[in-house]
Amino acid sequence: MAKPKRAWQRMLSGRRLDLLDPTPVDIEIEDIAHGLAFVARWNGQTRGDWPYSVAEHSLLVEAIFSRQNPGISAKWKLAALLHDAPEYVIGDMISPVKAAVGPAYGALDERLTAAVHLRFGLPATLPAAIKAQIKAADHISAWMEAVNIAGFSEQEANKLFGNPKAPLFTGLAIRLRPPAVVRSDFVSRHLVLLAEIG
Repeated sequence: MAKPKRAWQRMLSGRRLDLLDPTPVDIEIEDIAHGLAFVARWNGQTRGDWPYSVAEHSLLVEAIFSRQNPGISAKWKLAALLHDAPEYVIGDMISPVKAAVGPAYGALDERLTAAVHLRFGLPATLPAAIKAQIKAADHISAWMEAVNIAGFSEQEANKLFGNPKAPLFTGLAIRLRPPAVVRSDFVSRHLVLLAEIG
């Protein structure tokens, strides 16, 4: 009889996260922040001396989402911050790779997302309107990243991500920073939003 393949990962916190059956009790924000700070967006194909991390992207998406939705509850801002949280263990696959892998990737992502949400007091599945607003902020962030650091022309980015309205990102910048700095900022923002939720 074949030995079953390992489907869990040991986290730096000491937690053992089962990727096929993740539970909220095995999820820690420090593990998420650490993993995301070391995962490069765009498969690392970006300009600059540091990779542009998923943690940095998540901070930007939350900032854009908050601008798009003034006065929105802190719990939905937290959902925006955590929108790519599963990537701390499954990595950031670019869309063409996700399409090639097929529905199994989406199912894995959904299970991890539900566990992360429950761990931090969010509904396992977000309301459709909130999910759509976070996706809109994600597209604006992707457009900014594509044009500023990933080598896309504005015309090409407009076709792929839509043509964002400038006021939504005026004053925001793509930042390339050391992973330890981004990790710390991600944890800090998480704590601020939890405190606002009460």
